[in-house]
Amino acid sequence: MSIQIKICGLSTPETVDAAIAAGATHFGLVHFEPSPRHVSLEQAAALRAHAAGRAKAVLLLVNADPQLTARAIGTVRPDIVQFHGNETPEWCALVREKAGIEVWKALGMRDAGTLEHSADFIGKVDRLLFDSPAKALPGGTGETFAWGLLHGHRHVIDWGLAGGLSPANVAEAIGQTGAPLVDTSSGVESAPGVKDAGLIRAFCEAAASA
Repeated sequence: MSIQIKICGLSTPETVDAAIAAGATHFGLVHFEPSPRHVSLEQAAALRAHAAGRAKAVLLLVNADPQLTARAIGTVRPDIVQFHGNETPEWCALVREKAGIEVWKALGMRDAGTLEHSADFIGKVDRLLFDSPAKALPGGTGETFAWGLLHGHRHVIDWGLAGGLSPANVAEAIGQTGAPLVDTSSGVESAPGVKDAGLIRAFCEAAASA
């Protein structure tokens, strides 16, 4: 099975096109105002429509309240909603059921205890993303975590690998972890929030070659 690739934090039609042309299967739209990759719901909806049928749109939300969550999903109509804050398994399952949408949950990999905690999401989400621990902002830190934490783990839930992935290290990351999906954001930027088409292409080529 070929590797799935998500380019997160896109904000323009040009970068969406670049990601899809390079082979990305998913693209992420961040609706979280503190992030340099933030897009309004209207922008996200336009980008999702622009890419319709070419790649899956993933709407990223962080600790959004029920009203914002419902409005975001209704406005953007993403293929997937990704929760990247402290959302509980129960909340993820409720959104999945009520909205009838695929739900992903990002988990910051601090230690082996994170893997134990991940079992709480069995039957509640469609995919887990193992990411670097949050700092001032959740995600986009450009830092990896110890991939060895995943060695020997039996994944019951579909999963993906995030956290500091770049064209330089994504092939090694796939080789070490066997990740079926890789997710990058800052690793393909020339500046915070500014995606680089050349880096996107290099990332996708490196991931596909692995």
